[in-house]
Amino acid sequence: MTTEHRRTAAAVAACTVPLLLPVLAAAPALAHGAPVDPVSRVAVCGPEGGGQPRPAVCAAAGRSAEAWDGLRLPDVAGRDRRLIPDGRLCSAGLDGFGWLDTAGTGWPATPLTAGGALTLTYRSTIPHKGTFEVYLTGDGYDAGQPPHWSDLGSEPVATATDPPLEDGSYRIRGALPGDRTGRHLLYTVWRTTDTPDTYYSCSDVLLTAEPADSPGSADSPGSPPAARPAAPGTAQPPPAGSPAPAVPAAAADGGGGRTAWPLFAGGAAVLAAVAAGATALRRRRRH
Repeated sequence: MTTEHRRTAAAVAACTVPLLLPVLAAAPALAHGAPVDPVSRVAVCGPEGGGQPRPAVCAAAGRSAEAWDGLRLPDVAGRDRRLIPDGRLCSAGLDGFGWLDTAGTGWPATPLTAGGALTLTYRSTIPHKGTFEVYLTGDGYDAGQPPHWSDLGSEPVATATDPPLEDGSYRIRGALPGDRTGRHLLYTVWRTTDTPDTYYSCSDVLLTAEPADSPGSADSPGSPPAARPAAPGTAQPPPAGSPAPAVPAAAADGGGGRTAWPLFAGGAAVLAAVAAGATALRRRRRH
């Protein structure tokens, strides 16, 4: 290479490197992730579909769905509400991801029980340290409108700091409030501490009330249901583990609570007749 060629190459490099630096700085970080259960909007439209069929709403995603695990903002430092505008929570306000803010029932909703336990499975392609916060929309949330910050509760329903990565996923556990049912939204925020990035995602859920007579609905989890009072006129079974009486002392007549003594009198008469017959038979054999 001649001296003139070297000078030309050096000049091109000097002009090109400054132009590439902003592009490299804006490139996605290597740490990625998104909820897969309850499945997030970005995961259900990703290449793997979050383990579910891709809904029709994903048609608007285009190539951006390939970056399902990289929906993040750098250098947020807790300023989420200042940097992400209302109505753009699911896309984190990022260009090219506005399809995530599409309102309506076109998104698959994971069924959950109001007042029950919550375990959110967050798929991560590369592990990272950080804190997860999961928020739930409040009573009166309109699924037909893009969510606003005011739709979210002030306190998260689940949190976890540096949870272990098991089978490629983090698991964030919490409890759902029992004061709301219907279609709602879980909003997950992952504030990584070993990168400057904060990740955001929306998961559509369908909250249903737990049946009043289901086991554990009025008792602590795992405990047997409390004994219910018997209907009038019905006999109560003996407590578990207690010996059964050899002979019942009395029987309810189903009316005013009178003891059914005639039942025992009739039984005694039958026994007396049997004994008399046996005595007569022995006398005949002797003669």
